[in-house]
Amino acid sequence: MADHVSLRRAGAIALDAVGELVGCPAEGVTGIHRADGEWRVTVEVLEVERVPETTDVMASYEVQVDLDGNVTGYTRLRRYLRAEVDES
Repeated sequence: MADHVSLRRAGAIALDAVGELVGCPAEGVTGIHRADGEWRVTVEVLEVERVPETTDVMASYEVQVDLDGNVTGYTRLRRYLRAEVDES
């Protein structure tokens, strides 16, 4: 690619890729920044759907996207219940 991938495009790439890689629906991007020549995108994923929804098991993944738009890696950062509130 002649131009580097934009922040918005990197988020969309990460959102699509993590859903395919882990086989669970990605719900949204909650963070994105550039570090070490690539985008680092945090994506929230629904890993286990339960009733009621507040007991769904969610996970945060960090996805690395290079400046050409290729996914170079991903890591699960944490798992939590949908109803949990992170005060940080």
